[in-house]
Amino acid sequence: MKKIALHWQIIIGLILGIVWAILSSKLGWSEFTNNWIAPFGTIFINLLKLIAVPLVLFSIITGVANIGDPSSLGRMGGKTLLAYLLTTVLAVAVGLTLVNLVNPGKLIDEQSRIDNRISYELWASENNYQIKDGINYLQDPAFMERAREISNLSKQQLQDASVSEKMQTANQTKEAGPLQPLVDLVPENIFLSLGDNGLMLQVIFFALFFGISLLLIPEAKARPVKNFMDGTMEVFLKMVDLVMKAAPFFVFALLAGVVSKMAGDNLGKVIEIFKGLSWYSVTVFVGLVLMIFVVYPAIFKIFIRKVSYGGFFKAMSPAQTLAFSTSSSAATLPVTMECVEDNLGVDKKITSFVLPIGATVNMDGTCLYQAVAVVFLAQMHMIDLTLAQQLTIVLTATLASIGSAAVPSAGLVMLIIVLQSVNLNPAWIGIILPVDRILDMCRTVVNVTGDATVSSLIAKSEGMFNYKPKKVERETVEI
Repeated sequence: MKKIALHWQIIIGLILGIVWAILSSKLGWSEFTNNWIAPFGTIFINLLKLIAVPLVLFSIITGVANIGDPSSLGRMGGKTLLAYLLTTVLAVAVGLTLVNLVNPGKLIDEQSRIDNRISYELWASENNYQIKDGINYLQDPAFMERAREISNLSKQQLQDASVSEKMQTANQTKEAGPLQPLVDLVPENIFLSLGDNGLMLQVIFFALFFGISLLLIPEAKARPVKNFMDGTMEVFLKMVDLVMKAAPFFVFALLAGVVSKMAGDNLGKVIEIFKGLSWYSVTVFVGLVLMIFVVYPAIFKIFIRKVSYGGFFKAMSPAQTLAFSTSSSAATLPVTMECVEDNLGVDKKITSFVLPIGATVNMDGTCLYQAVAVVFLAQMHMIDLTLAQQLTIVLTATLASIGSAAVPSAGLVMLIIVLQSVNLNPAWIGIILPVDRILDMCRTVVNVTGDATVSSLIAKSEGMFNYKPKKVERETVEI
């Protein structure tokens, strides 16, 4: 009997988790689900968190260090990295613009969002996280009884949590100067940063600093360190692989637990959750479509000009189709290189340098999805993210993309990093898991299309772009 592919196993786990959550809500089994099934979902999140931080650290160091010798890298390397960073920031900006216009998380009924907000404030209080939007439902007597039902805490315990959190926020806000965000970016002790969920930007800063420094020392001394970093990163990737083998069961437990905790024994709340997911999915999909069919062709039109709109998609369709089916930029890389070289006319010197880097550091679709997902989850929980927090999302999603492995669902691991950067609960990834697989396929198409666009752009700037429309295409136009 042929073994079912892992992604189908995960989808089956998702469906079973949803079915169980609905049955649990309808039959009053929420307490059983929360006590005996949900903990395995928590174990799954803990495993991902365990892997995510060191994976980002070693992946960024490896990615930067393997760029090459700075003296020989020259102009082309700088332009390549700049182009990838700009397209990534552009993708995140498109995602943030869309999610703030559509507000998918606000389309859920208000009572469900209030319950979500109370749960979030309790979680933030337990983890000593700062809530920056100035709202505190735990302090409002009107919601005290509901908070007690959700948390099973006494009134005095709720008041203590509320006052403690409020005082912490007030003191930190009062003492913070205008350059405090810049100060917070630089770690005092990297080991403390690695052990604190709120200091991911410091870890990324250290990784970039370490990787650049590794480039600047003699190759003979740098090589053993690079080999160690490469080997360590492979170990963490293997850890991801091992965890994902058990993902179908973990995903079932996570989804059943998350939905059950949010909905309780109220079936109507389950429906509200999935109504919100449909709007979230549409928002992400529209953003990805804009990147593929508007943003990248516009870059071609403005900077390259030689390739027609239809010619671009005809040239890249084999790679885009494979990217959609595999959800892996790395698996698609050989076909991407063939399409870019043979169909778009980019010199092999460019593709052999730019495309492998792109498969590692360029995750436009993933970053767009992360931006939409984080704001959607915040909206679901009535959290008003500040401008500074949304800029943090842009920065973290962009830099974390460097450490995102070019394999299926790697973006989900990186989403934990982005959620933690703005003090949101990483367990919320369970909410968006039901639609993650199909969106993962779509965002990989964006990643691959972005790689092809940047390589063509660099080739044009270096005088190594020689696009010639195929004869069949010319004859079609003449008819």
